Amino acid sequence: MMTRVLLVDDHKILRQGLRTLLEQEEDIHIVGEADNGRSSVKLAGELAPDVVIMDVAMPELNGIDATRRITEALPGARVLALSMHSDGRYVKGMLQAGARGYILKDCAAEELTHAIRTVMANKVYVSPGVTGAIVEDYVRQLSAATDGSASLSHREREVLQLLTEGGSTANIAAELHLSVKTIETHRKRIMDKLGLRSIAELTKYAIREGITALDC
Repeated sequence: MMTRVLLVDDHKILRQGLRTLLEQEEDIHIVGEADNGRSSVKLAGELAPDVVIMDVAMPELNGIDATRRITEALPGARVLALSMHSDGRYVKGMLQAGARGYILKDCAAEELTHAIRTVMANKVYVSPGVTGAIVEDYVRQLSAATDGSASLSHREREVLQLLTEGGSTANIAAELHLSVKTIETHRKRIMDKLGLRSIAELTKYAIREGITALDC
């Protein structure tokens, strides 16, 4: 059975490397590529891939929120996170969003193909590079996420990421097809919910919670 894969990463050279690697496998077919989370949601809806290999830290819409949208719209799609981050917040965020696996970018080729086949078998795969303590922390907190980010709506998380990536209120409004007043309202609600009062504080929070990253 052929596994249809969508590649999502904002670095073209990495996508090209993944394509070259995976196209050597007789049972894997690359159906498309996306360079940010927003594009990945659109392409997943159009292509209905079996597996989405998803980077976590990307501009415009991060991998966590993109994963949530894809898994809600396409329950049959298996998202496999491929990230340089082994921090527990990223792992927890991706798995809570619906990802079926999490592997690190320094993994061997054999691990990547094994991970793809594992999630296709409806099992969860987590890279050995992600420590057992992180996995235990995720399992303990999965059913009781009570941090500030959990209280933000999907739209508020999206606005928060765009704000902390330097987007102006007008540009964010145009990007999301909303009014400037609506974006200002979202910004106020985000600050009120989190108890923060500056973009600098919001940025630190967004990085800490895996909503954005300095290197995305």
